[in-house]
Amino acid sequence: MSRSSWRETRAALLFISPWLVGLFGLLLYPILASFYYSLCEYSVLEPAQYIGLGNYADLFTDEVFWKALGNTFYYACLALPLGLVMAIAVALLLNTGVRGMTVYRTIFFLPSLMPTVALAILWLWIFNGDYGVLNYAVSSSTGWIAGQVGGLGHAMATHGMGLLGNAIMAASQHVKAQGPPWLTDPSWSKLAFVVLSLWGVGHAVVIYLAGLQDVPVHLYEAADLDGASWWQKVRHVTLPTISPVIQFNLILGIIGSFQFFAAPYVMAPNGQPARSAYFFAMMLYDNAFPYLKMGYASAMAWVLFVIIMMCTMAALKLSSRHVHYEGGA
Repeated sequence: MSRSSWRETRAALLFISPWLVGLFGLLLYPILASFYYSLCEYSVLEPAQYIGLGNYADLFTDEVFWKALGNTFYYACLALPLGLVMAIAVALLLNTGVRGMTVYRTIFFLPSLMPTVALAILWLWIFNGDYGVLNYAVSSSTGWIAGQVGGLGHAMATHGMGLLGNAIMAASQHVKAQGPPWLTDPSWSKLAFVVLSLWGVGHAVVIYLAGLQDVPVHLYEAADLDGASWWQKVRHVTLPTISPVIQFNLILGIIGSFQFFAAPYVMAPNGQPARSAYFFAMMLYDNAFPYLKMGYASAMAWVLFVIIMMCTMAALKLSSRHVHYEGGA
């Protein structure tokens, strides 16, 4: 190698050295170390002791592990499709050419920028069973409905339909639904976090809006000439055209759902009540840091990696036949 070539090679290595340090020191080494520790009993404070697949055997016989995994699948199977549908619906509404679309876009996007801990504290108050805003809205709306039903019954009773009117008025007295104890009842706690997840759909809405802006106008014009309805245009023109965007958000949603951690860690310490809100990432964190069971936590991390990889590959496989790219690819 000539001196000039070596000088160029050395300059190139110097330029890429920060990336190489990051690749080996912050990515490859932690990955390999995590896999090694998953085969060891390692408490951080003492040297790691190789135990083979012992951590994995303990993991798959741990009732708490299956509870956390079930809670995570419950959350993912509800939050992911609901968020997907809601984001697409909002994007379609904002794409109708309404005035001030930039303002509405900002309004929907801002909640996704809130710090997660601050958001969790805010929703603790919203979900409060006694004086939370959500339950107040539920009780107020049911009270209004009861008043309207009672008024209808009174009007019927005074116009010759006394028996039916009195029955309706009597029934209206029992329409006093109270909101559920969201975070203190095991049957409602996971659903509360599904509702919370809808707060952050603004990020996906902006991505869908960008995709909707790229739908060729001539496709809508051709659909109009064929007499297509609004829903037919959405189904046969809009959704196929933005299908790559939908697939992209679906994959991000799968990854994010299985890594759900910060909000439940703040709002439901230890997954209470009765570990009904104890998610996989919470269990992983607890074993790694408070309990210093780093080997056990590393095994959990690899199990989570395999689960996410399998779900992602399944989603790609199942959705690929419905994804259409420009040029027919």
